[in-house]
Amino acid sequence: MIANQRDFMTDKITLVTSNVLLRPFEKEDLQYLVTWFNDADLRNKIGEISPMTIQDANNWFEKTSDDESRKWFAIELIKSKRIIGEAGLLRIFKEWKTTDMSIVIAEQDCQRKGYGVEIANVLLEYAFQTLKLHRVSIGVVSFNQIAINFWKKVGFKEEGIQRDGYFCNNKYHDFVMMSFLEGEYHGNSN
Repeated sequence: MIANQRDFMTDKITLVTSNVLLRPFEKEDLQYLVTWFNDADLRNKIGEISPMTIQDANNWFEKTSDDESRKWFAIELIKSKRIIGEAGLLRIFKEWKTTDMSIVIAEQDCQRKGYGVEIANVLLEYAFQTLKLHRVSIGVVSFNQIAINFWKKVGFKEEGIQRDGYFCNNKYHDFVMMSFLEGEYHGNSN
């Protein structure tokens, strides 16, 4: 299903599915982040707390572009070359063989088209097959039931609640903690 491409000159990974290209962020992509993270509804659903300026985006890019504890990608539709969101593995802790996953399809007209499942599958394959990790986790704000259902659909298991872990719109909300283990990915419980 995927092609895992590596540019050995830059050590940058690109992941490819039938409809989506996950490629490293470039400076030219930062305008998308600014637009997306200035949408209060989107920010609330993904647990971001404040809007983003172009300077914030530049600072983020400089800080994270060479960070070995994360593999972060722009989501690009193959046919149209349109950037529709961002995804990746963050807080990769090789010693414990763990990471957190994030997928944000920010363009509303591209949501519920199956891209998220493709992206989750390619990231899980990359995490378990290439990086040889044991555990991939995600925290979802409790009022984002669409996201909770999505993560369950791709195989994540709910493992607990972080009570009042998120403050949004003057109210505390829980985080639903979910994970996917290596044995579940390979079809066994070990």
